[in-house]
Amino acid sequence: MYFPIRKSCARRGSASHCNKAGLRGLAGLLFVKENPEIAALGMALILFFAWFFYRSWAAVPFLLPLLLPFCRKMSGRKKEKRRTELAGEFREALGSMITAFRAGYSAENVIRETRREMALLYGEESLIAQEFYLMIQELDAGIPVEKLMLDFGERSGIEDIREFSQTFAIARRSGGSMVEIMGRTISLLQDRMEVEKEIAVLIAARKMEQKIMDGVPFLIVLYVGSTSEGFFAPLYHNAAGIAVMSVCLLVYLCAYSISERIVSIRM
Repeated sequence: MYFPIRKSCARRGSASHCNKAGLRGLAGLLFVKENPEIAALGMALILFFAWFFYRSWAAVPFLLPLLLPFCRKMSGRKKEKRRTELAGEFREALGSMITAFRAGYSAENVIRETRREMALLYGEESLIAQEFYLMIQELDAGIPVEKLMLDFGERSGIEDIREFSQTFAIARRSGGSMVEIMGRTISLLQDRMEVEKEIAVLIAARKMEQKIMDGVPFLIVLYVGSTSEGFFAPLYHNAAGIAVMSVCLLVYLCAYSISERIVSIRM
């Protein structure tokens, strides 16, 4: 069977280029399937920009490249939200774990008891309950508890959890006093996580101010345009106007990027 795309790849002498393009396309389709809300929001934003800056849907194809960084940004926010939620739940799990250790539970039973308490506190579908449920399943399969904790630390992507899991594994293998070592470690981690929580609360107001300021230019233009019909007409459907609005769009995107960097504090 004849496939024109293969012929074009051969003509360019770069089959690998076509393979990479195909992989990128497949990755894009998978992203849309897994994150339809982000893809829909990104497309709505592109349509809004086309109308707001150019009053023409013909601008949509030229604005589509903005969809990729937008989707990356929103995907990163989604992952960061998940990490923040998991870190908050893990802070409570630490308290349950140290209580279980002091009550004389073995490391394996500490995992089971903590999972039970987290399910009661946050629900069966919570991130922390699911993580501990996965560890219990692996425990039943005969996997050592220290390996489970190390895997959990790497899987979470959270530095505090990773450090705790490493300390847990070292204490387990060294045969030291788990109660004493875990008690000291958990106390230090809880203090640090509490400080991080306070910092997050302090910068939350700045992030809200930034979101408001991001929308102010659009509100001003929409207000002026609705009260003074034809005021912005010279900026549309002509070469000079397109150039001016393109510069305005570029300036806005740069200002947005700078404001994001200012309020982004990675714990």
